[in-house]
Amino acid sequence: MTRPLVLLTNPIEPQERLRLAESCEVTELATPDAASMLAGARQAQAIIVRAPLPDDLFERCPGVLAAVRHGAGVDMIPVERASVAGVMVANAPGANAVTVAEYAISQMLQLSRRLARIDRNLREQDWPRARALADGGTDLAGRTLGVIGTGAIGGALGRMAGLGLSMTVLGHRRSPGALPEPMQRASLDELLASSDYVALTCPLTNETRGLIGAAQLARMKRGARLINVSRGAVVDQAALIEALGNGHLGGAALDVFETQPLPADSPLWNFDNVLLSPHMAGITVDSMRRMSRMVVDQVLEMLAGRPPRHFVNPQVWPTRRPNPFAVPAST
Repeated sequence: MTRPLVLLTNPIEPQERLRLAESCEVTELATPDAASMLAGARQAQAIIVRAPLPDDLFERCPGVLAAVRHGAGVDMIPVERASVAGVMVANAPGANAVTVAEYAISQMLQLSRRLARIDRNLREQDWPRARALADGGTDLAGRTLGVIGTGAIGGALGRMAGLGLSMTVLGHRRSPGALPEPMQRASLDELLASSDYVALTCPLTNETRGLIGAAQLARMKRGARLINVSRGAVVDQAALIEALGNGHLGGAALDVFETQPLPADSPLWNFDNVLLSPHMAGITVDSMRRMSRMVVDQVLEMLAGRPPRHFVNPQVWPTRRPNPFAVPAST
């Protein structure tokens, strides 16, 4: 019997790719643009997703049975349209939570001690200016971190900051229930007004799109710093630029942007108190191994006719697209 084809929008961990190739044909896009995805998915039965899929992919590619997000956030997959088409969607929640949390901590430390600016000045042979910048550094211990989004990433960040760095940690989420220790629940307004650092770790949904706008930034403490490891669209980027430009915010660390890659003419490039990175907070050798293992496990389960462990749209199971293949399930 012909083997099922699994399409990779981007690379996965090499050993896990080899494991997948024992049961499936595996192909990887050279460029993950919309046209290439549609062409590559026409013969595919499953897609491992690390780049946004075209909204109409599942209608135009009727052989696709499953899409698995290599990560937690499923905003890269048109989930509602997948459900209508009978396509199973899964993800890998928590696999990179510690990795993203460590990134956020590292950026907070950089901002608090002005390390990037000091390094740059020192390399320019400006020892006096570099040394003078140290005088404005601050400790994290005793400061307040506000975490918006208290899932796996937010919980890991709260533990590191509260238990490891002696910070007070406030948490905000829409749903009721206890927050991970040592977080203290706060309303959004309370969190913004009380925090020296505000970290965005929430998923992108209709409710969180534009969550942090001009009014919310104005409510933050003067001199507070914003850390965004969520999605660019959670923040009104124009309002953020304004708050940085007028000095209300003391800095920011941004791993995501409204438009990715960040355009060359963005004013964000011009702030020396803004740290920029290319949507890589969750990427290390270790996290890639964990995510790829979890994703490959679930692809093999679905192609073997079993529901995935992290089923995003389980309501489609009774009416899922028919599967003409049978591959060995992961053990």
